[in-house]
This record gives sequence, C-alpha cells and structure tokens, in this order.
Amino acid sequence: MPNLNYAEVWEPELLEIMIQETLTSPFITSNVKWVGARTFHFTQMSTSGFKSHNRNGGWNQGTYVQTDIPFTLEHDRDISFLVDKANVDETNATASIQNISRTFEKTQASPETDALFFSKVAQKALSLEKYHSSTPRTGSGAFTKANVFSKLKDMLKAGKLRRYKAKGALVMYVDSFIMDLLEQSTEFTRKIEMTQIAEGGMGIETRVTDIDGVPIMEVVDDERFYDKFNFDGENGGFEPVEKVTASDGVEAVTGSHKINVLIACLMTCKTVPKISSIYYKDPGDHTEGDGYLYMNRSLSDVFVFPNGKDGKIDSIYVDIDTVEYEGE
Repeated sequence: MPNLNYAEVWEPELLEIMIQETLTSPFITSNVKWVGARTFHFTQMSTSGFKSHNRNGGWNQGTYVQTDIPFTLEHDRDISFLVDKANVDETNATASIQNISRTFEKTQASPETDALFFSKVAQKALSLEKYHSSTPRTGSGAFTKANVFSKLKDMLKAGKLRRYKAKGALVMYVDSFIMDLLEQSTEFTRKIEMTQIAEGGMGIETRVTDIDGVPIMEVVDDERFYDKFNFDGENGGFEPVEKVTASDGVEAVTGSHKINVLIACLMTCKTVPKISSIYYKDPGDHTEGDGYLYMNRSLSDVFVFPNGKDGKIDSIYVDIDTVEYEGE
C-alpha cells in the first residue's frame, strides 16, 4: 500500500518537483526505417580516392564498399500503477492518475532518457583510443580554475573532433563543479548564463555557455551522469553500479565512474525510440482492480554511428572521475 495522505486538511496540488528535465532531447530521432520488430539498418559506404592519371590512356579503377549494418534496440521498459477509487476520493485526487503520470515522467522517465544516453555514449568513447581520459576531482592533475579552460579546449581537439566542431555539430555536457570552475577561470572570458530551454512545454533551467562555438551545458542532477548504470535495481529505475572487491566466492565488479565531461555529436549520436505507449484505463475497463490504471511502455536505445569516410567512430569524447562508485 502506498503512503497516501488521508489528512482532513490538504492541498489539492502536488508540490513542485525540483529536478532537471531531459537534457539530451536534441539527440532523439524518429527518422528510422524499421525492417524488423526492433531492428533497423544503417547503410555505410566508403570509396577509394583519386590516383595519378596516365596520359597514355586508360582509367584507374577505384573501389567502393557498401555495408548493411543492423542495429537492434535492447532498452525495453514498462511500468503500471493502479490507483484505487477510494484512494482518489479520500485524498482529493492528489493520488490521481494525472499526478502519478506527471510525477513519473518528471522524476523517472526523463532522467532515465539522459542516463541511457550519457552512459551509452560514454561506454563507446571509453572503448576508443584517443577519445577518453580520466581526471581526479582532487589532488594532482585535477581540474582547477587555472586549467579548466585549457583542459576543455584540449578535449575538443581530440582525434577528429575538429571536423565536427567546424560543422557546429558538437555539444559538451559538464558536471556542475566544472561549470563552477569555468565561472572562476581567468582564461575563460565568455558569459555563463542561466537559461531556460523549452522542451515539450516544460522549461529546463541550467547554466550554459560555449567554447569555440560548442555549446556547454551543465548537468545539475548528476545522478544521471555516470559511465554505466544498473537498470534492473530492486526499486526499478536506474542506479550507478557499485564497486565490489573480490573475496572468497565473490567476483570483483568495477563500479561506475562519475562523468566530468561528455562530448556528443548531433550528426552521429542518436536516441532511437521504437515504442512509446501510454494507456489510461478507467475502473471497469480492465481486470487489474477497482481503480484507475496507468500503463507506460518504452522501447528505445542509444547508438553512436561511424563516420561516412572510413567507417570509424570519431565524434565523441568522455572524461571520467578516477574514483569508482561505492554506494551512498
């Protein structure tokens, strides 16, 4: 039984939930041609280049390679809530389906969208040479107000990121302590502003600025800003993976790392939704009980696509903390 407020004096409206909304919505795409239940195909092509012309006649033969790559969605999620008719009446409808839906979308669905994106892009970047680094929060080599600007500039120069920066396709996400240091930096002269980003009729308030034309966005709610998550916790939702030290009969588990900086490319990083189903059922229209039923299913995933020149992934970067997550 949920803890409902049966007090005789109540406010019909829920308290405002202070949480950062979805930050990665620009990466969500619906431009996908489906060929299977949860698989779509990406066609990758590369060609050879010019060769020296022979004036005695003849043409150099080039080669091209076209590869059909399947991508399968794995992040399949659902939840339902039953609100008994009596609970709706006795709490002045603060336990209504509308309030549960709003609270769920704001505190669970939106943060999980970001968590999936950040962790998937981070894991891919960690597998690539030249596109990841580790920086401690304190001690030798840590970010400081004196070096934060130059460190971020260097990250934007990593590998082939310059080509995507020139196209205006990069977005940099930073932890709040990075944005704090930028505000104190004597090297960084750009203005950092608190702004509201409209998304779905809701405002996301966060600090934003830019470096060399690349938008820098603060991730205030850093619970979603780790390099990997457990999406099958006891209470649902998502949580960082806790570090486990090997002992008799217990295998070691590498804990999650907080992300300091993540750079993603709007051209190649995509959150791909397949199913987004929300159902509201009145009492009598279902067999779950005498109440109002809310059901929500989401099938989606995050993919980082290779470039169109040589089939390599070269458009992302992540910098993580050196400390593994050990629980609260």
